[in-house]
Amino acid sequence: MNKQDIRVDNYIANAPEFAKPILTHLRSLIHEACPEIEESWKWSFPNFIYKGAIICHFAAFKKHCAFGFWKAALMNDDDTILKTKDRDSMGNLGKIESLNDLPDDAQLIKYIQAAVKLNDEGIKMPPKNKVSDKEKKELIIPEFLSNELLKNDKANEIFTGFSYSCKKEYIEWLTEAKTETTRTKRLQQAIEMIAEGKGRHWKYAMK
Repeated sequence: MNKQDIRVDNYIANAPEFAKPILTHLRSLIHEACPEIEESWKWSFPNFIYKGAIICHFAAFKKHCAFGFWKAALMNDDDTILKTKDRDSMGNLGKIESLNDLPDDAQLIKYIQAAVKLNDEGIKMPPKNKVSDKEKKELIIPEFLSNELLKNDKANEIFTGFSYSCKKEYIEWLTEAKTETTRTKRLQQAIEMIAEGKGRHWKYAMK
């Protein structure tokens, strides 16, 4: 069986120039660490599968790449290479702008093989806690967001119909902005995306 996917070839070929050597190197290391890993395509970027479950994934953006382990939250970080505080997030190695930003090959291979072992042992991520009805009622929409929604009837209507989790993702993104300038920029982007019926992470939605 061919373990590579033509969509990953195309993804790398169409990535920004700085990203091509990074993605090519990561892809090579993944297959070196475990030749049985198969390539797949989920959420509009490459994923790598072993025994029916995701091992890791990578993606290219305008100025950086991201690499993440699906079960990073369950992995030991003996070499302290998992830079992000939230190991459930997409990128576990921080912003990768060049090959120099990657851990050395031996470290990455060791971590990939550790992730493979989790799948070998049938270890799964624990189910996410469901939000209770009481917690849902406590979701507070910031005044600055409410005011902007009231200026856009379509966005306001769509946002009202969003699920609890979808609303929460937008609110957290906006309230976590560290400067007024950043918050204003995010608010403008949020209103535009909401008016188009898009969730906060619409780019990564399953197609």
